[in-house]
Amino acid sequence: MDAFTTALLSSGNTVVSTLLLRHYRDLGLTNEQFLIYLQLKSFADQGNDFPPTATIAQSVGLSDNQVFQVLHEMISQNMMQIKTTHQKDQLAQDAYDFTQLYEKLAQYVANQETATVKQSATNDRQVVFKQVESEFGRPLSPIELETIAQWLDKDHYSGELIQLALKEAVLSQVYSLKYMDRILLSWEKKHITTPEQVHQEKERYQGNSRQSGQQSNHSSDATKTPDIPLFNIGDQDK
Repeated sequence: MDAFTTALLSSGNTVVSTLLLRHYRDLGLTNEQFLIYLQLKSFADQGNDFPPTATIAQSVGLSDNQVFQVLHEMISQNMMQIKTTHQKDQLAQDAYDFTQLYEKLAQYVANQETATVKQSATNDRQVVFKQVESEFGRPLSPIELETIAQWLDKDHYSGELIQLALKEAVLSQVYSLKYMDRILLSWEKKHITTPEQVHQEKERYQGNSRQSGQQSNHSSDATKTPDIPLFNIGDQDK
């Protein structure tokens, strides 16, 4: 075994989180700070939790004072701490602790997920407004926009549910938010909150209609009122 292979194996390996590697600058770390973090981690991986700053300085091409200054900056930015441990019958031992850095990374990921969810909700909201306008064939009035906003924000109807109510209104050729509101209210009373439940209710409704047969044919087409899908005529008042 040659000297290089021996040195390579004896030096060990330093494992760095890819997530941290991708986002260390998003957390506020400079390239210089991250390089020193890597040096400190490499020593920690070999069991040395508090290597001399002079050793780190030699590795990264900085002065001892410069390394000390970078470490001080990282501490003031709550990226790291120096912790002292006391063990029985042993001298106190210092160690570089990067728990705060990973806490910042965890918070960053959580914030990104929250931002993604909010963006998705905003996109869904815009889709609902645009689809209603498209099916109605006209711009919505301020009152209509407020009504849809209340469905989303106050009643907490999902965008998918509102779109299904719109579909039922269009199939009945009733281009009215009041009509849609009665559909949504009927579903709410039946605890229908998902598209799957709507489809199940529709199948049940159609099955009951087939079993009861064609009744009330005595009314002329001119006096007929269109059937309101999936809710009873008596449930019109909110």
